[in-house]
Amino acid sequence: MIIRLAYVAALAAAVLLNGSVQAAFRKGPVKTPSSLATAKPVARKAAKPAASANCAAQNPYRREPYVGALALDAKTGRILFADGADKPARQASVTKLMTALLVLEDVKAGRYGLDAQVGATPMALRMEPSIIGFYDTKTKQSVKWSVDTLLYALMIRSANDAAVALAEHSAGTLDKFVARMNAKAKVLGMSRTVYYNPNGLPPNAGRHYPWRDFNTTTCLDQAKLAREIVLRHPELLRYTSKKTWTMPNGQTITNHNNVMRTDKLKIINPDGTEAVDGLKTGYIDAGGSSVVLTGKRGGNRAIVIVLGSASAKMRDERARAMMSDALSAL
Repeated sequence: MIIRLAYVAALAAAVLLNGSVQAAFRKGPVKTPSSLATAKPVARKAAKPAASANCAAQNPYRREPYVGALALDAKTGRILFADGADKPARQASVTKLMTALLVLEDVKAGRYGLDAQVGATPMALRMEPSIIGFYDTKTKQSVKWSVDTLLYALMIRSANDAAVALAEHSAGTLDKFVARMNAKAKVLGMSRTVYYNPNGLPPNAGRHYPWRDFNTTTCLDQAKLAREIVLRHPELLRYTSKKTWTMPNGQTITNHNNVMRTDKLKIINPDGTEAVDGLKTGYIDAGGSSVVLTGKRGGNRAIVIVLGSASAKMRDERARAMMSDALSAL
């Protein structure tokens, strides 16, 4: 069935892939299975009672079933499904994809290695859970973790202290690293993304966080970041694809990506392999549940983004259905 999806003007913006090649999100008719074709009309539920409607009006960053959603072909950037893809959202821990990308760029540039040891900074110790911890309860001493270990903690446990420790190790100060995040976003064409911190935590006066506002983004911008990762830095999938991982101290950490980890949500390819191998989930009360998902089937790879869902269950079910349909459409 051939349908014409309604796209926002931003879909024409070019996605920077390298110094000489740009790929654009393209408009036009897209051949898709009927389940994907009908996803948009059923996406928005009927109006809720006044109390729920008032709640939604008070917080435009957390909606049923989501603030925005997007599915695309990772290789070409071809849009398969878009709904609210240009609407601003608070991505929470999805932020850590940019943090990890910059760290891996540093490693590739030889600024430090994956085996470099990183200790806790005073700012890292202020972070609230999820955290990995920089203190050994047995020896009663502070500990250092390798960059490699912190990347696993960042992508699997979504450790907020790991994000800050990596940021300060990378750039010297938190402010300098956040400036790098925003500069990289600009290079990638993420025109509606603003970073205030490397982990996605909200402003919290009680914890004396230095950032003054929420990180914000759109599905379109996260698609540009996700494509940069899967096309130019696929080594990050080594960290995002682990369902569980054992830390050097014997502690086992578990991935928050339910579509990849939970049996009832897994997507199995015709050859018996599991399709989904990343990337990152996120949640804050003021921004709902979000996910940037990627999966592969044969030589094809899809990216699915759901931002600002009212619940993790709703986010996971939508993302799973979109990924299944996207892989079938490629």
